[in-house]
Amino acid sequence: MKIKTIIAAIATLSISLASCSKDDRELVVPPISGLNIIHASPTTEKLDFYVDGTRANNVDFAFGNKMGYFSLYSGKRRLITVKKNTTTPLLVSEDLTLEDQKAYSLFIYDKFDALKYLFVKDDLTAPASGKAKVRFVHLSPDAPELSLSIAGKDADLFSGKAFKSYTDFTEIDPAAKVTFHVENADGSVTATLADIKIEAGKTYTVWVKGLKAAADDTKLGIAVFEHK
Repeated sequence: MKIKTIIAAIATLSISLASCSKDDRELVVPPISGLNIIHASPTTEKLDFYVDGTRANNVDFAFGNKMGYFSLYSGKRRLITVKKNTTTPLLVSEDLTLEDQKAYSLFIYDKFDALKYLFVKDDLTAPASGKAKVRFVHLSPDAPELSLSIAGKDADLFSGKAFKSYTDFTEIDPAAKVTFHVENADGSVTATLADIKIEAGKTYTVWVKGLKAAADDTKLGIAVFEHK
């Protein structure tokens, strides 16, 4: 179920239960948040991800994969990453606070021996009619500042973003085939992702992944996902 649907359903249920309560008794619905996890560390290692001791992934979680939103109780939660099928050592362990009826993306990023979390609140409000929304996240550890552009457009969509930085969402025109370019400061193209369908009313994250120095499956590239 989509995170926006989950949140809307919980809000509706809370109102309904409150209006139907009898004898001054009211069923309290616990606050719920949505969390999307992305494996952004350029490594061949697969990971397991835990929330307060419970594993969140039930399939292999490899570089470039995302879990999609799942619902969990709001508040302070312990988020732990380990190598697949292990419980120690803890590669990353951090307490993060999730607000009620808010959605977040958590990127597990940097090189494998220096894993970190990038915790970003997601704006899932609908774009203007006939528009889509997109943001840019730079997660290539050995790449310089990078810009994101759309082929055929005169101006960059986002300019001069450093490693581990991210932008706000901005609105763009939908199209059946969009080609994204990631460019260096001198305007040279370092990565391209072609023929991506961008639909009106939807929200996307475009992110730079991998290593500039690599030539295997962990090489620098562009990935895009829809928030749903």
